[in-house]
Amino acid sequence: MKLQRHGTIACLALATALAVSACGSDNNEPSSGASASASSAADCATGTLNAQGSSAQKNAIDEWRKAYQQRCAGSTINYEPSGSGAGIQAFIAGTADFAGSDSALKPEEQPQADAKCPGGAAIHLPMVIGPVAVAYNLSGVDNLQLKPSTLAKIFAGTITKWDDAAIKADNPGVTLPSTAIQTVHRSDESGTTDNFTKFLASTAASDWTFGNAKAWKAPGGTGAKGSDGVASAVKQADGAIGYMEWSFAENGGLKMAKIGNGAGEYAALTAESAGKAIAGAQVTGQGNDLKMTIDYNTKEAGAYPIVLVTYEIVCSKGLSADKLALVKGFLGYAASAEGQAALTDLGYAPLPESVRSKVESAIQAIA
Repeated sequence: MKLQRHGTIACLALATALAVSACGSDNNEPSSGASASASSAADCATGTLNAQGSSAQKNAIDEWRKAYQQRCAGSTINYEPSGSGAGIQAFIAGTADFAGSDSALKPEEQPQADAKCPGGAAIHLPMVIGPVAVAYNLSGVDNLQLKPSTLAKIFAGTITKWDDAAIKADNPGVTLPSTAIQTVHRSDESGTTDNFTKFLASTAASDWTFGNAKAWKAPGGTGAKGSDGVASAVKQADGAIGYMEWSFAENGGLKMAKIGNGAGEYAALTAESAGKAIAGAQVTGQGNDLKMTIDYNTKEAGAYPIVLVTYEIVCSKGLSADKLALVKGFLGYAASAEGQAALTDLGYAPLPESVRSKVESAIQAIA
């Protein structure tokens, strides 16, 4: 499978950024850490969890909950892919036991979320590393490449035809039709939108003047709910282009553009190129709060620059007695070596061991 090397690549990349040596050969041998992974993968509990949020991680959550429920009779894990913004609001409102989000809590959201965690705080647990694909549907064009500035102009609505001079300059020798461009964006609040617009704001600030947010701010275009909705809309219209988590582009059989990076190259979205981009990532949270910062301007040769980290946002303390064991059991399985290995065929990057072990420890400390 093309993603089977992804975990190794990401591991090597993040090990440098995080200055952690957990990807070394010592971790390839049976150890107490490996035993802990096996143990947490089998920690069953009964009851029902209700969670919601990021649609980008839906396929990963579906895989995990299917496996967990099969081995743990009496457990029910419900996950609604309502979008990161809705998931965070549900967590704050107390209707979600944990929230999935493709971006960290905003400064004004953190105290509201902390208030739901008596004696503790809301922490970010990175569970999935996923590239954001720029997928398109354009008859006769199979190898589109776009600089960040060109991409920004397309989604800002200042480039409206596929044979625009800027697109031609990015694609020398390619015959481009005069087809009208139909941009597709998320209609719901989404961490995928937040990450995509962070990329545009970081790499093409003069052409993208709308900043970054979970809600789409630019005029024009067509809105669609969820990553699956964006993928479906792109697939249905010749001339369409949209952004979505990689697995949805792959599952939809969509063509994906090569994106210009800080090294001045056009990088195709592959397991290797996405792993290289993670070399600039840093853990910026404190203690068991493992939120991360990604360098969208990475100059790493061959790096595909649009990647996101999907979190589970959960209380470090203060969970009700009827939820605690199941939250730790399910999230522990998701973070286990077995749970992460299940992602390789779904279009996601498994957590590198340097991060996975930290996530596992943070879950074990939940009280």
